[in-house]
Amino acid sequence: MARFRMYPTSEQEQRMLLHCAHARYVWNLAVEQHAHWRLGRRPTPGFVEQCRQLTEARRENEWLGAGNADVQQQALRDFAKAKSARFTSGFGEPTWRKKFKHEGFRVIGTDRVPEYHADGTPKLNAKTGEQVMGRAVVVDQVNRRWARVKVPGCGWVRFRLSARGKGAVPPDAKTFRITLKNGQWHAAFAVIPDSVDAPGTGGVIGIDRGVTITAALSDGRKLNCPQLTVRERAQVRKHQRRAARAPKDSSLKTAAYAKAAKLKAREANRRKDWCEKTSTMLARTCDVIRFEKLNIKTMTRSAKGTLEEPGRRVAQKRGLNRAILAQGWGLLRQRTGHKAPGRVEDVPAPYTSLRCSACGWIDKNSRKSQAEFVCSSCGFTCNADTNASINVAAGQGGIPRPRRTAGAGGTTPPTRSRSVREPQPVWAGISFLEGEDVKVDPWRPPSRASSVPSSPRRTPI
Repeated sequence: MARFRMYPTSEQEQRMLLHCAHARYVWNLAVEQHAHWRLGRRPTPGFVEQCRQLTEARRENEWLGAGNADVQQQALRDFAKAKSARFTSGFGEPTWRKKFKHEGFRVIGTDRVPEYHADGTPKLNAKTGEQVMGRAVVVDQVNRRWARVKVPGCGWVRFRLSARGKGAVPPDAKTFRITLKNGQWHAAFAVIPDSVDAPGTGGVIGIDRGVTITAALSDGRKLNCPQLTVRERAQVRKHQRRAARAPKDSSLKTAAYAKAAKLKAREANRRKDWCEKTSTMLARTCDVIRFEKLNIKTMTRSAKGTLEEPGRRVAQKRGLNRAILAQGWGLLRQRTGHKAPGRVEDVPAPYTSLRCSACGWIDKNSRKSQAEFVCSSCGFTCNADTNASINVAAGQGGIPRPRRTAGAGGTTPPTRSRSVREPQPVWAGISFLEGEDVKVDPWRPPSRASSVPSSPRRTPI
């Protein structure tokens, strides 16, 4: 979606807040209506039946009838989509929307434009043979930086054309959604952005994601996600202390939490902007982009445990979880996949930080510190994150050890032993009983329990 910052006037803002209240009220009515259903009762009403009931409710309720019918019907359509996708979306059943938290509504286009197929031929009605007319959002570009869109009951509302939008909004947008969060209005147009073309140079780049360095590239670059400054963090702590000491349900507590949320929203905006710019840069300069495959949801799971089995070092784990989520790992991978479809690959993460990118030796002792990597086999020295990104670019991940010949700088074969150790000398394999042949494995010494009988211990020659 193309998302832009809106700047409504005070009168327009009051009208848009009323639209948010109407959409939230209709949504909660639909949630309550479906919550009363029990097994054996009649089926719950669908979208068409709910629209008919909405028309009756608008006649009886003066406050609801003063709102825009299209905005309220789109709230019911959103509920119907959420209800049908409750098993596939991952969010489950639609829940209640709260004031000051879920503020927003969807608007359908009021302009009528002819529709065409992908090959350019016009779409015709199968029965009448007439041209099919579709909806379109009325957008007017004022200048290079500003544009305006028509909102029901509000007229023309201005929004800023950011660098992400690349000029005017595409004219084929049929709907858009207006949201309010932390005092900022945004308009998201329902259009599929064009993908970024590959440069065609055949370049492959690997990206290792971390906490100290957000993204270490295989070409040596290190990119860090911007966060709040030291002064801004101190202000957040100050407002949080004031909110904790304020009386319960007081205006002072609400105001203090709102100021802290505004600063945190600034950090989220910086993180999103950095992810957008970085993903665009990667899609434009590389043909193949490889990320290490991380299960971020599992990595940031709480360690508090249960009452029967409480967790350990919960505060340290909570701090680590916040540090990971502040880097925007998932958003960077998601936006890069959107802009470079088919050119983004995931490499298994195990052993990428322990493998030497020069000789392939895997040893946990090679990782001296967070930033230092010294191979215990060949002596190769490199930044640890850069070494891991080179392994990711080569696609070497998830393999416990390289398949190399013993004695030539490699490790033990992967099917023999899990411990990484130097190649051991071959045992002589001399039997303690005359005439007894013992089959010797050159990589694993024979067990004394199986090869040595219960006789006095003898020293092999």
